[in-house]
Amino acid sequence: MDVINATSLKRKTYQIDVEYSLLWECALGIAAVTNTPLLDSLEKPMQYWRTIRETFSEDMRQQLEWVEKHNTWKALLQLLHQRDFLHLKDFVAFIHSLNEEEFRYICIPFVGMEEQVLRRDAANGNQEALKQLRAKTEENPFFPRYIEYICKVAVEDLKRHLVAVMTGWYDAIIAPDKENVQKILHTDIEAKLLAKEKMPSEALVAWATSGINYAAEPGVHRVLLIPHMIYRPWSIVADLEGTKVFYYPVANESIAPEDPYMPNDFLMLRHKALGDEMRLRMVKLLFEKSRSLNELTDLLKLGKSTIHHHLKILRSAKLVEIKNSRYILKQHALFSLSEEMELYIHQE
Repeated sequence: MDVINATSLKRKTYQIDVEYSLLWECALGIAAVTNTPLLDSLEKPMQYWRTIRETFSEDMRQQLEWVEKHNTWKALLQLLHQRDFLHLKDFVAFIHSLNEEEFRYICIPFVGMEEQVLRRDAANGNQEALKQLRAKTEENPFFPRYIEYICKVAVEDLKRHLVAVMTGWYDAIIAPDKENVQKILHTDIEAKLLAKEKMPSEALVAWATSGINYAAEPGVHRVLLIPHMIYRPWSIVADLEGTKVFYYPVANESIAPEDPYMPNDFLMLRHKALGDEMRLRMVKLLFEKSRSLNELTDLLKLGKSTIHHHLKILRSAKLVEIKNSRYILKQHALFSLSEEMELYIHQE
């Protein structure tokens, strides 16, 4: 059928901003150490995370347990997005300055423009609004419980908890290596700003996140890229009003810019992920078609926990993704491995 084009409008994309801060690194570290099911897929070994837990005071360990139970790392990220905080003391002062309603409202995640009134009403204690927000976020693994917790917890208790866990992590983990971490984050941001001048927005997001293809959504006019070291190799995605946020892993080139023999992190991850017979079987099965966890379990004759572990490694390498509870092979990422290897070989 012939189509007559009667419009001059082009598909809109988004502007990209990049930010970095030691406070982001701090909050994401708290998120990482309390995401127990994901720890074995992170770049740092399990012993690193166990040692951190053991060296903290009893009070700090309790604070981390509270984070893990109630996902209060999300509240830290929500609050950090309110201003450009240069120092931890500024962030702490901001937390203490908020009244109860505004504090709850900020900590409740943005879930859409149509839900903003519900978000405000829930922050004011409206139980019906809370019920509706829980229903609208039921597909998220933790949002319903987290939102209810934020709406019902004693605000002063939550403020004390957030200040304590943020201060404890910053003093013990960030401060001792402050200059090095700052340098790496700054180096990575400089590389992204340089690439921003040369690459289309969608290509830049895919490059920074090592494979996330993000097309413009209605109501989203801005993408915010925030680098991290502690949560490598994962990217974390979040929503703000009008903004999609990607907390992305810094590139290996930013960690060792003077070393031409340093391979890209995802080049290593992908080869490690494929260096296992069972995962290669999964790749072939997913090449044939998308499959559910139950289907893979039946086909491979393994327990669900074992299958899930292998899938987690393939997902962390950005070779597999989940859509509608089905696992899908990212064929472009798989077949571009030879190109990535060639780029590494010729790296100067």
